[in-house]
Amino acid sequence: MTSYTASGAGKWRPVAAIRASLLLHAAAVVAVAIVPMHWPWALALVAGNHLFLFGAVFWPRARILGPNLNRLPPAAARRNEVCLTFDDGPDPDVTRRVLDLLDRHHARASFFCIGAKAMAFPEIVKEIARRGHSIENHSQRHSWVFACFGMSRLRREVEEAQQALAAISGQPPSFFRAPVGLRSPLLDPVLARCGLRYVSWTRRGLDGISSDPALVLRRLTRDLAAGDLLLLHDSGRMRTRHGEPVVLAVLPALLERLAAAGLRSVPLPAACGGSAA
Repeated sequence: MTSYTASGAGKWRPVAAIRASLLLHAAAVVAVAIVPMHWPWALALVAGNHLFLFGAVFWPRARILGPNLNRLPPAAARRNEVCLTFDDGPDPDVTRRVLDLLDRHHARASFFCIGAKAMAFPEIVKEIARRGHSIENHSQRHSWVFACFGMSRLRREVEEAQQALAAISGQPPSFFRAPVGLRSPLLDPVLARCGLRYVSWTRRGLDGISSDPALVLRRLTRDLAAGDLLLLHDSGRMRTRHGEPVVLAVLPALLERLAAAGLRSVPLPAACGGSAA
């Protein structure tokens, strides 16, 4: 595997909630050092702060823990662009069929790939890029407890995936989405180090847990508008009662709805001006 350098890496700029948390921790330490008997109050404040940050983890479209792209920029909306994003691939049974459907409708998308899966199926990743879609970072192993990891393990998960995807596709990802959409309060410094921008969604079909294509389609198209960021999965985990991957049952109708509304699906780098900054 070739080495990877985060050429787009930038300085971490903590948001207000994180700055306040850091100041509160420092103040608690100082207060206890000056008046040791006040330790219960200091402990209660720190515990309350941790509870607040823990609650923010379960608000995936919020910006409490850091910048969060949940809609495309206004310029993209003015161009009648949307972005279809696919998580949890590549999948040897599903991803190429998704690519065929996108080609048929002249649509381009962004694929948030799991690093370990990309290493197992590198030719599929190369084909995604070859067909004009972008390859983005969805962690190395897609752990369901990703948001609970400490800083060093977060770094390994993000950086290993970044290295693998860059080596396979020839282009380092510009965007990151957390597994299950749950974002750690410690994640932003890691993303800054890798030059990655955090992405959630405008609307998601929940096709990763729902086997009803009509319901998934309804979630994705209710109030559909230019600038929307749509989330699906090309993992093939959920299937219809006839055994078809839900994403393949939903995607043709979704693409037809986009065309009828005059909306064009483009990859995230194109919608955002080719930059993760």
